[in-house]
Amino acid sequence: MCGIIGFIGNDALAKILDGLELLEYRGYDSAGLAVRKEDETDTQIYKCQGRVSDLRKIIPNSDASFSCGIGHTRWATHGGVSDVNAHPHKSGKVTIVHNGIIENYALLKEEYELSDKLVSETDTEVVAALLNKFYDGNPKEAIKRTVKKLQGTFALVIMFDDIPNTIFAVRNVNPIVVAHGEGHAILASDPAAIYEYSKEYFVLDENVILTLEPSAYTVEDFDGNQVPVEFTKVDWDVTSTGKQGYPFYMAKEIDEQPSCIRRILSNYLINNDIDFGFNGELDKALKKYNRICIVACGTALHAGMVGAQLFKKWCGITAEVEMASEFIYSDTVLDENTLFIAVSQSGETIDTLEALNRAKEAGALCLAILNVRGSSMSRVADMSLYTDAGPEIAVASTKAYTTQLLMFYMIALKAGFLKGKISEDYLESAIKNLKQIPNAMAKVIEKKDDIHRLSKEVITCPDLFMVGRGLDYLVLMEGALKLKEISYIHSEAYAAGELKHGPIALISEGTPVIAAVTQTNLISKAISNVKEIKARGANVVLLAKNELKEDFSDEYHVIGLPDLEDVYMAFPEIVALQIYSYFVSADKGLDVDKPRNLAKVVTVE
Repeated sequence: MCGIIGFIGNDALAKILDGLELLEYRGYDSAGLAVRKEDETDTQIYKCQGRVSDLRKIIPNSDASFSCGIGHTRWATHGGVSDVNAHPHKSGKVTIVHNGIIENYALLKEEYELSDKLVSETDTEVVAALLNKFYDGNPKEAIKRTVKKLQGTFALVIMFDDIPNTIFAVRNVNPIVVAHGEGHAILASDPAAIYEYSKEYFVLDENVILTLEPSAYTVEDFDGNQVPVEFTKVDWDVTSTGKQGYPFYMAKEIDEQPSCIRRILSNYLINNDIDFGFNGELDKALKKYNRICIVACGTALHAGMVGAQLFKKWCGITAEVEMASEFIYSDTVLDENTLFIAVSQSGETIDTLEALNRAKEAGALCLAILNVRGSSMSRVADMSLYTDAGPEIAVASTKAYTTQLLMFYMIALKAGFLKGKISEDYLESAIKNLKQIPNAMAKVIEKKDDIHRLSKEVITCPDLFMVGRGLDYLVLMEGALKLKEISYIHSEAYAAGELKHGPIALISEGTPVIAAVTQTNLISKAISNVKEIKARGANVVLLAKNELKEDFSDEYHVIGLPDLEDVYMAFPEIVALQIYSYFVSADKGLDVDKPRNLAKVVTVE
């Protein structure tokens, strides 16, 4: 959480503001920046409660002569949402921005008698004051002394008044990525902010000190030894990061999904086979392991739930699925006989990262499904599979879910084949079905106006329920999450067979219900459940295959979905639900990309 940027080069003020807007999905309670001109020590700080757009309004001009600066967009942890708690924080000669939580900040404040130096409620200002207390002209020694006193997670980006054109950074857990080009240098908490400047970046290691200058950078450990860096190449179109005419990033990212799916398929489908690389090591693991533990949060957890169902179907084995936030405090048994799969778009989700570390310590083989190369999880996992979906700026995930979903389809299919549970002919047929998914998703997107007309009916509703059986139920869980995230309508998904065991008590005259009926072998039972709901006055929208639309009377509103084999219907189904949720939020006049209280990347517990 929280977005950090540092920039050295021409027109630094404008570059920092633009970068903060790309990072705003990490937090948008407040924003701020500190800038200085070349070879000058005077630091100008602007910060305020609100969005980056609010920050732009309080900056008196767009002076292009600033050549160095740091910026921050905040998701509040310590201290309320206010101008004074916004970053950067300055103490003496030190100006700092911070992502993370310092757990012992209160003890440090007392031990070093810092209270009279502080004006905010934040743990970050305590770090700034401590750093200033230790600073005697040697920045690296002051940073080392300070970091050794800190307990918690942090990414610190620092400027010293008497060291112009230079930015320092150090981190523990929370990420920092760095790029360097002709006449400029940039660091950020996320690659999204640096794609415009370089197609290569490196991830700063933990507990090393970065010194960033216009024409050079150094990375040293705490003993002063140079630390080599490993660059990661951006392998998607860096020009695709803007809205490109869309009103919201979410709308753009929904539309990008067919091309994302095609890209993954082209990466992993080789010679009519699913090839994950790793010199066959992952194939050996998939053949060997009969115990799989999938751990994730939020949307990624929902992808994992579908994955677990696929392992049952194609491999004949049961996969456990656990919330990362619960897993790290549970007594789940992990050992060398477990294949552990961590799922995260950013690769930085703190709960999932801690679970991954625990699995690694227990001797489990660890596989990560990620979107960001060089992320923290990729450095811990034994193997990582990349969705390569490109930047996802909207807080509510769309293409992250469908690309993670596709990864599970390919992993489960390959595992089933290697275990002898599915035949070569079945695998070949399955690959043909996978190749049909992008076009099916595109057809749903083409019908977005029809979905929009139906979504208008619920914008004033306080509640909406979703019901389905089998795979439909698992997909509806993600659909319900999307709706509640961005429209603030209370939405819940229920397994249709459980309705009579309690949830049907919530249905009354006019209650909106979305029912999915895409699984052919469950149609009769699913429709029976829908009729029970309809009989109690619910306003029902059906998600159904086009081939089944004619089977339903005019009493239902039907969203027709392209016909795929049942097991692959998850893809067009979720796209329809994403579009539905998007239009509900947009029609309510909400900020679709930045729902209240949420941030994209959760790097604090």
